Amino acid sequence: MIKENIERVRRRIGQACVKIKADPGKITIVCVTKGRTVIQIQEAASYGLKDIGENRVQEAMEKYKQFSGLTWHMIGHLQSNKVKEAVKIFDFIHSVDSISLVQAIDKQAARINKIQDVFLEVKTSPEAAKFGFSSQALNVACAEITKLRNIKIKGLMTIAPLVSNAEEARPYFAELRQLRDKLNPAWLLSMGMSDDFLAAIEEGADIIRLGRAIFEDNV
Repeated sequence: MIKENIERVRRRIGQACVKIKADPGKITIVCVTKGRTVIQIQEAASYGLKDIGENRVQEAMEKYKQFSGLTWHMIGHLQSNKVKEAVKIFDFIHSVDSISLVQAIDKQAARINKIQDVFLEVKTSPEAAKFGFSSQALNVACAEITKLRNIKIKGLMTIAPLVSNAEEARPYFAELRQLRDKLNPAWLLSMGMSDDFLAAIEEGADIIRLGRAIFEDNV
């Protein structure tokens, strides 16, 4: 099933890229492995998914020990008391949502002589449960973050609200792209999940985060 799902996802990515005249080879699939077994991850990796996304640091640490040759992405909300462990294992942290958090990341990265690649999470939807910088706060935040020696901003990330139709998520992705274009057109966009990744790609996503579309039936 995993092989078939990956093939289906790649076909759909290709179709979306045809619409916008983009190169599907430049779309990175982060395989979201929260709650998945080591065997499932091994199977996904064997079919070319080498970018692994985890929501919880503790779960990621247990899996990290059992693999080599993979790229690890922290995609869930990162608590300050987990920063030390996160910096040790994650290549990218997508969920940087406050100045205090990025300062903590910078401090821990400096201790191990690492430049930590991060994405700034932007709250594009009004949902109270969502984390992230407001679009209005981004300019000031970026000015502060670029002063930190052990942080490199790779791009912006957002999570669209749950909607009944994936097209309803499109404005949130478009907003993130517009913000990126104003701040730094070279930055990457991490946006789109199993229900809405096609709209995200059509709005300029470079990185999509897929879990159910890889591991479950009928997605």
